[in-house]
Amino acid sequence: MVSTGSAATGSLIGLALGDALGFPTEFNDVPSILVKCGPWRQMELPDPAFVTDDTQMTLALGRGLRTAMGHGALTPLALAGPVRAEYVAWWRSPDNNRAPGNTCLRACQLLSDEGRPWAGASQTGSKGCGANMRVAPVGLAPGLSPQQRSGAAQLQSALTHGHPTALAASDLTAHAVRVLADGARPAELTGLLRAHAHDHRTDYREDWLGDLWQHAQDPSPTAFIARGWDDCLGVLDRLDAALGAPDPEADPCLATGAGWIAEEALATGLLCFLLFPDEPLTALRRAACTSGDSDSIACLTGAFAGARLGAGAWPEEWAARIEYRDELLALGEAWDV
Repeated sequence: MVSTGSAATGSLIGLALGDALGFPTEFNDVPSILVKCGPWRQMELPDPAFVTDDTQMTLALGRGLRTAMGHGALTPLALAGPVRAEYVAWWRSPDNNRAPGNTCLRACQLLSDEGRPWAGASQTGSKGCGANMRVAPVGLAPGLSPQQRSGAAQLQSALTHGHPTALAASDLTAHAVRVLADGARPAELTGLLRAHAHDHRTDYREDWLGDLWQHAQDPSPTAFIARGWDDCLGVLDRLDAALGAPDPEADPCLATGAGWIAEEALATGLLCFLLFPDEPLTALRRAACTSGDSDSIACLTGAFAGARLGAGAWPEEWAARIEYRDELLALGEAWDV
């Protein structure tokens, strides 16, 4: 079963479903989750299905990206303004009450100073998963070249999380979503991601990132960005090892990390998806029953599964009650081609 023209809708709905399923289990260890929710393979979506800042910021990025693309070819200048405005609007919103990360809060506060260059707000010491849990729209938007997609993924991260690993993990996450939407087989996914990382290991995207590297302590732009790609290549090694000896009943965080940081959120979300590539609900449940950042891990799992399988992956009784459903559907349907 693969997507039939509804990858964007499937990915965005899957992301939000994973977010809502993992929301009640975040900050809990696996034994506590099993006491709270029962056997993990039978976990039910809460009703109402509230989401976290993960989905809120995905929608903020999606709106900003849609605005930028509405003015012609996507460029760094076209993207930075609308996305910055959407991130600041999220920061100011009374609905921003879902335990958002400190990096996002601090960076968005600084971004609200309109006279400050965005690089002056970027938190170059943070590689938190807030960078890549929201990046799926960049992988889903139609008509982008690989160069535009890579640059946009890194720039949207850099507005808040300027650590090179956050940039690289965001780039890889968007790339994974795109190749799955285009029909890549699950068995070839880690190889495709590894090749992408090697191909871009020393490519500092100055056209998109400007002088961001100078806000860190690296001796050169090449050394700055290579540091991030090397972190991601390391965690892909751990992912391949876990897939070489799969244990669906074990906590995935034990193999690829708890997901609080960007590269581990990517790897553990991928692990849950790849353990059950044709069972999207089982993948979401496994991701939500983890000892780490369960909502972010599960939202990434849902984004990957939905990009591959399309909107039909998700039962209507779940999709119908997800928070922000109408906006998720509108964005997805506009990008489904």
